[in-house]
Amino acid sequence: MGSGMTNATPQASTLSGRLTALANPTRFLALADSLVPWLGGLALAVLAVGFYMAFAAPEDYQQGITVRIMYIHVPFAWLAMFCYSLMAISALGTLVWKHPLADVALKAAAPIGAAFTALALFTGSVWGKPMWGTWWVWDARLTSVFILLLMYLGIIALTRAMDDPGRSARAAAILTLVGFVNIPIIKFSVDWWNTLHQPASVFRLDGPTIHASLLWPLLICALGFTLLFVTLHLMAMRADIWRRRVVAMRRLSARAAERAAR
Repeated sequence: MGSGMTNATPQASTLSGRLTALANPTRFLALADSLVPWLGGLALAVLAVGFYMAFAAPEDYQQGITVRIMYIHVPFAWLAMFCYSLMAISALGTLVWKHPLADVALKAAAPIGAAFTALALFTGSVWGKPMWGTWWVWDARLTSVFILLLMYLGIIALTRAMDDPGRSARAAAILTLVGFVNIPIIKFSVDWWNTLHQPASVFRLDGPTIHASLLWPLLICALGFTLLFVTLHLMAMRADIWRRRVVAMRRLSARAAERAAR
């Protein structure tokens, strides 16, 4: 018993040390530089396989060829919620744990999440037109996803309107956490209200209801888009860290020039 506890302490300290090292922006930049090319290449390869499987998959007996929109619409919608959930965790990192990269992760993810949300709404409208006979309805699922897009845009506007980094980080974190209440509403809207949108068919307690011939291409496409998101997020975080360093250097130069002028 004593031996097990003795061995656990060095392991815990090693893990803590690795996480602390990753919090260092310079070390994070080095990690991102090494990961981005591999993740980007892997994302493209997985997406290529997923698209091939999607076009080779059979048509749906009800929806026909229009079911192929599912292979991009569902990953877009899933990533729209996943990205905001990641931002909420980053917001906690800013407010609670004061992690030096939490604000970077939040602000870098917002434009990517907004893009995925807009694509989810667009592809959903294209899919809904032949199925529902209309491009848009203000039902619970579509309205809550539209609110999610507005939340993304609001966070982006807020962070760009504030010059003070500390105030900007706290304001963005608070707004993100307030908006997180919309994520479970999006997820369970088809269960709580009567909507035109179909209920969940993949992530269900009783298992997926979609046929395997359609499910596997969907999962592969979702994995590919997720890898693409991770790649884009790392690239955006890397760019934001460099931008902050340039801003900090300019401020130091301006202060040095003021002191020299005196």
